[in-house]
Amino acid sequence: MPVMKGLLAPQNTFLDTIANHFDGTHSNFLLGNAQGRQGYPIVYCSDGFCELTGFVRTEVMQKTCTCRFLHGAETSERVRQQVDKALEGQHEYQGEVCFYMKNGNPFRCLLDIVPIKNEKGEVVLFLFSFKDVTESYGKSHQHSNRRRREATGILLTLERGRTVLYHLTNQFSKRGKGKLPNSVFQKPSLPEYKVAAVQKSRFILLHYSVSKALWDWLILLATFYVAVTVPFNVCFVSHQDDDCDSRSTIASDIAVEMLFILDIILNFRTTFVSQSGQVVYDARSIYLHYCGTWFFIDLFAALPFDLLYAFNITVTSLVHLLKTVRLLRLLRLLQKLDRYSQYSAVVLTLLMSVFALLAHWMACVWYVIGRKEIESSDPVTWDIGWLQELGKRLETPYINSTVGGPSMPSAYIASLYFTLSSLTSVGFGNVCANTDAEKIFSICIMLMGALMHAVVFGNVTAIIQRMYSRRSLYHTRMKDIKDFIRVHRLPQLLKQRMLEYFQTTWSVNNGINANELLRDFPDELRADIAMHLNKDILQLPVFERASRGCLRSLSLHIKTSFCAPGEYLIRQGDALQANYFVCSGSLEVLKGSMVLAILGKGDLIGADLTAQDQVIKTNADVKALTYCDLQHISVRALREVLGLYPEYGSRFSSDIHHNLTYNLREGSEAEVRTTHAHSITLSLTQSHTQSLLYVDCVNCNGIVTHSDSLLNAMFSSSPFPDRTSL
Repeated sequence: MPVMKGLLAPQNTFLDTIANHFDGTHSNFLLGNAQGRQGYPIVYCSDGFCELTGFVRTEVMQKTCTCRFLHGAETSERVRQQVDKALEGQHEYQGEVCFYMKNGNPFRCLLDIVPIKNEKGEVVLFLFSFKDVTESYGKSHQHSNRRRREATGILLTLERGRTVLYHLTNQFSKRGKGKLPNSVFQKPSLPEYKVAAVQKSRFILLHYSVSKALWDWLILLATFYVAVTVPFNVCFVSHQDDDCDSRSTIASDIAVEMLFILDIILNFRTTFVSQSGQVVYDARSIYLHYCGTWFFIDLFAALPFDLLYAFNITVTSLVHLLKTVRLLRLLRLLQKLDRYSQYSAVVLTLLMSVFALLAHWMACVWYVIGRKEIESSDPVTWDIGWLQELGKRLETPYINSTVGGPSMPSAYIASLYFTLSSLTSVGFGNVCANTDAEKIFSICIMLMGALMHAVVFGNVTAIIQRMYSRRSLYHTRMKDIKDFIRVHRLPQLLKQRMLEYFQTTWSVNNGINANELLRDFPDELRADIAMHLNKDILQLPVFERASRGCLRSLSLHIKTSFCAPGEYLIRQGDALQANYFVCSGSLEVLKGSMVLAILGKGDLIGADLTAQDQVIKTNADVKALTYCDLQHISVRALREVLGLYPEYGSRFSSDIHHNLTYNLREGSEAEVRTTHAHSITLSLTQSHTQSLLYVDCVNCNGIVTHSDSLLNAMFSSSPFPDRTSL
C-alpha cells in the first residue's frame, strides 16, 4: 500500500503530558472537575493511585476529589479545611496528609493540588498528585524521637517535611522540568486542557509535502545516474589515462555526491510515520529512526571519491572498485517501487529502466572481458577476441596489446548492442564470442536473458496482479469512495473524515474482513482464534467467573471498531447497541456541554442489562478525543449468551455495576448524582436572582464545562510535547 501521510487530526494531549511528567515514578494522581461546585467529582484516576489506595477505578470515579473516602482517625482536620479552601479559591496547595487505604492501613503522602486551565483561562480541572512518603516518615519519625531528647521536636518535624518536599522538587528538576521552588508544577509550565498545536520546528520537513516529493524524484534520478556512471567509469575510464582530463563527468559526479550528502542532512530533519500511524515530529526520534534504517547505506553511497580527482590526487584501480558501493543507493529504488506502485505507468517505466540498467552493467562486464583478452600474453586468444575483431572491422586494430583499438564510444555501443541482443534474443552474430571466457559469459547472459524476458516481458500483467493484488483492492475501494464523494458533493469535512477512517482501518486490518475469512473454518478453530484476538476484553474482572464455554461463545460475538478524534461513538437518547472496551486512545462522556468522565485504555463503558428485554436509552454522549481502537459486544448477543449460561448470567448482572467505568443507562446512579447536583445549582442560581451569564458560567452538575476546543485528547501512542511547551 502506498505510504500514507499519517494521522494528522489535532489531539488534546493533556493526560499524556501529565502521565509523561510523572514518568512512572510518581504516577499517583486524580483529575477532579473544577466547575462542579457540589463535591468536585473525580473524572479520572491513574493506575498508580488505584495501586496506592487499593480501590479500583470504578469505585473512585464520580466520588469527591477531596478524597473523603480516604480520611480516617489521624487525618488532620486542619488539612481538610485547607484542601476545601484551596478548591473553593481555585489555587494551589501542598502539604502532608495521612490517608487510609481500602483495607484500613494508614499511609502518609505529600498532596499537591494544581488547578488546570483551558485556552480561555478558565479553571476546568484540579490535578491531585500523591507522593507516598510513609517510609521516609517512619525513618524521620524515629530520628526526631532521638533528637527530641536534645532539642525541640517540632522544628525537626517541620524540617523533615521541607526536606521531603525539597527532594521531590529536585526529582522533577532533574527530569528537565525546570526549577520548581514553590510547587511540583510551576505555573508557567501548567498543561492546558485543550487541543494541542503540533510542536514542530520550522526546520522539520514534512515527509508528505510537495517539496519533499520533488526532492525524492531528484534523488531517484541521481541514483540512476550513479548506477549508470559508476560501472562505466570503473570498466571503461579506468583503462584510459589516469589524468583527470580524461574524465568528462567529474563535475556532475561531485554534484551528485553533494546531493547525496545533502539528502542525508535532510533525512535527519524529515518526519516519518510511526507504527501506530502517528506522524513523528520530534527531532531525536527522527534521528534514531533514520540511524536505524537507511543512514549507513546512504553514508556509504555518499563517500566523496570524486574529490580525489578534483584535487589531482593519483587514484589507483582499488578506488574505482570502492566506488561501486554507491550502487547500494539502488536499495532505495525498492522503496520507491512500493510508494509509486499505484501508478501502473511508473511501475512499467521503472521495470524497463531496471532491464536497461542490467544490460548496461552486462555491457561493462563484456568490455572488461574483451580488454583482458587483449592484454593477455596468450598469442592465440588475444588476436581473436571480440574487441580485436571490432577494431579490425573499424580499421583500428590493437598493436602490441596496448596501442590502437576502437574508440571508447564505439566499444561501449558495440558492447551494449551485444548484451541487449543476447538478453532479448539469441544475438545476430555480427558481434560474437570467440574465446572461452567470452563464450562462458555469453551462455550466462543468454540464460539471464531468458529469465528476464519471461519475467519482465512475458508476465508483466501477471506479476503486477500478483504483487499488488491487495494494493489494487485498496485503490479500487479508494476510487469508489472518491467517486461517491464527487457524485454526492460531500463537504470537505465529511470527505476528510471518510478518507481518514478508510485509510486508518485499512492500515489496521489491511482490508481483511476477519468474519468472512474465518467463516469457512470449523467452530472450534474459530472460537480459539476469536479468544486470542479478544483476550484483552475477556480478561476483565466481570468475565473472571465465566466458564470457558461461555467465554468462547462471547468471543465469537466481539467486534472491533475504530473512532477518529471528534467522532461521536454514542449519542444521548439513542438506544444502546453494545458495550465498548477501550483498547487504545481516549474518549469523554458528555452531557450537553459537560464532561462526565474521561475514558482511557482498559475502560469499559456501556450499561447493565435490565431484567426485561427492553431498549436501553443512553443518558450521555460519548465522543472520541484521540484515535481510538475499540472492541464491543452487542447487547442482543450478550443477552443471548447469558441466556445459554444462566448460572453466570445472574453473576454478570451483579458484577457489571462494579466494572463499568461509566454507566450510560438512564436512571443509573451516575445520572442520579449528576441530575441532583444540577438541580441544586439551578435552585441556588434562582434564589440569588443572578443573570443568565452567571448560569452559563456555573452550569455545574459536578462536571467540567466543555467547549469545541476541548476535544481530541489522552492516551495516544504518538510523541507528545513537553508540559513546558504547552
